[in-house]
Amino acid sequence: MTSKVIGVDVGGTFTDLILVDDDKGQVSVAKVPSTPQNQAFGVIAAIEATGSPLHDVTAIVHGTTVTTNALLERKIARCGLITTRGFRDTLELGRRTRPTAYGLMAEFTPLIPRNLRFEVTERMDARGAVVTPLDTGEVREAVRQLLSLGVESLIIHFLHSYANPAHEKLAAQVAREMWPSPYVTAGSDIITEFREFERVVTATVHGSVQPVIARYLSRLNGELSEKGYRRELLVMQGNGGLVASSMAADNAVQTVMSGPASGVSAAAFCAKASGVDHLVTYDMGGTSCDIGIVQGGVPEITTEKQLEFGLPIHVPMVDVHTIGAGGGSIAYVDAGGMLQVGPESAGAVPGPICYGRGGTRITLTDANLLLGRLDPDALLSVETRVAPDAVAAHMSEQIGNRLKLDPVAAAAAVIRIGNNKMAGAIRMVTLARGLDPRDYSLFAFGGAGPLHAVAVARELGIPRVFVPLRPGLINALGCIVSDVRHDYIDIVNKRLAVLDIEEVRGLLRRQMDAAHETVRHEQVDVNEVWFTHHAHMKFEGQTHVLRVKLERSDLTLEGLRQMFDQAYWNRFAVRLPEMRPVLVDIHTTVFGRRPGVSLDNLLKRQSGKSLKDSQVATRPVWFAEGGWQDVPIYQREKLPADADFAGPAIVIQLDTTTVNEPGTRARVDANGNHILTV
Repeated sequence: MTSKVIGVDVGGTFTDLILVDDDKGQVSVAKVPSTPQNQAFGVIAAIEATGSPLHDVTAIVHGTTVTTNALLERKIARCGLITTRGFRDTLELGRRTRPTAYGLMAEFTPLIPRNLRFEVTERMDARGAVVTPLDTGEVREAVRQLLSLGVESLIIHFLHSYANPAHEKLAAQVAREMWPSPYVTAGSDIITEFREFERVVTATVHGSVQPVIARYLSRLNGELSEKGYRRELLVMQGNGGLVASSMAADNAVQTVMSGPASGVSAAAFCAKASGVDHLVTYDMGGTSCDIGIVQGGVPEITTEKQLEFGLPIHVPMVDVHTIGAGGGSIAYVDAGGMLQVGPESAGAVPGPICYGRGGTRITLTDANLLLGRLDPDALLSVETRVAPDAVAAHMSEQIGNRLKLDPVAAAAAVIRIGNNKMAGAIRMVTLARGLDPRDYSLFAFGGAGPLHAVAVARELGIPRVFVPLRPGLINALGCIVSDVRHDYIDIVNKRLAVLDIEEVRGLLRRQMDAAHETVRHEQVDVNEVWFTHHAHMKFEGQTHVLRVKLERSDLTLEGLRQMFDQAYWNRFAVRLPEMRPVLVDIHTTVFGRRPGVSLDNLLKRQSGKSLKDSQVATRPVWFAEGGWQDVPIYQREKLPADADFAGPAIVIQLDTTTVNEPGTRARVDANGNHILTV
């Protein structure tokens, strides 16, 4: 059977595509500007840029930021909430925390305004017993009022529905009889967790973006169909797996953070092929920087993701920490005279000044250009060439004059502030969690990641930087190499001392049966199905939980206790045998391995006989160590297979530029990856 697979990822600035044609042994790549007004336009433009027809494509896998952007920009569906009487303000009360712990001023806008939150009479207790029956008449009246207010998507969330969802399901049934669209969600269908605030927010996130992703995928599927594509579009999820587009809207909350997840998945795939399985992944694009952890070749997963203040999303997601520091991040001097970089970005339009699309504010990309790290004649998607002198004038006007620095010193300061910000983000996912960054390699990708990777690694003491074959297209690669994935979580919330282990084994069996049925219904080609199991556990009286890997499904109480004690020791280096453990929930993940593709031709190598053959130029580049230096410029595709050279040097390719700073040593490994020793 012909294998022709497309992976396409939409970022804030560029849309990246990789097409692998195994029959012809060819790989095509495309990088086009993103189209924020409708991401589908950028996807189609990237496909058209390859010149390949779609009628014989076996799979298109899509990573999208549609739902993430909708939430962050509050461009969401008009959503209403029906909840237990007395609890309409849970969305705003939250945990009574503040965006900044010591700040006197703060601002928070819930996803559903108070006038669209209605209360009805019903009550369950914490054990699932009915205290007050549901008044279905009040549900019907609330539905009528919400419809009259123009609500498109409805969330039904009742107190203690994790213990007994009967009232929620009855209310949802009543609402669906009256609701004109399919967008009615019972909170217990999304997660069954005993934390009230986190449950209602997760359900609200789902309801707010469900119509958004449904409309987007409908448009994109229509465009692909017109171009001749006849198969199911696959969509990347935030958990690092894939789902059929026909099921994606039903799992809308799972599509949040799907773009960053694909990058971490690809990083794990590429590094593992080269024998590296402990990574800090560092994805710096045009708008943001995403940091993740890979341990033992497997991306770290969290069920406690907080997208922003007051927006916890408690479904399984690849654990990615995002900050507003990308190539398009705007640099400015604040009212206190301090130089800042981000989080505001110039985005794809108007973009950095040097892109010539009308941008007028200094960005990290402009600073790199002024320091000679980027070639002004080789920038992607430049509409009108802007002379470096013009960029320098903007640098002086916006930064240099206020800080009494010349344009070069100002550009260096912008780079230093941006690097410190990204190093701080890596500290949050390593040192703050008891991980030593010196035990990891920094896997740098994204269009801007390799520009800054060595400086960031040096700041953190990370000894090695790993730059993959196509760093600017790695998220698209992640779409190609990812497998189908679905997660099933059931609440238990019992002390081990009173737990019936047969109840837990029965839950695991039911979860696996449901997973098999989902994979069968999805009708995506998979060669193999396998499972992993985890539990969330804590000591009685604690609030926060630990994720514990379950090595087998035929559990014993003693085995559970031992696994939890070991996980607790690994995290806190303390043993508490006198404390009573609680099993909070059981989590089963099903993976469906898709037919593999050959990536041998991912980088078309025209290897030179010597390092000199790959050198295409020499130009002055500024470094903190030594100032301006004449630096060799190497073409990545022409580097010899055994290339080994010392910095300073610049390595260029279609999708990124790698800066080898003074004091580094670079070599090319057997898979064509660029390994820099810091």
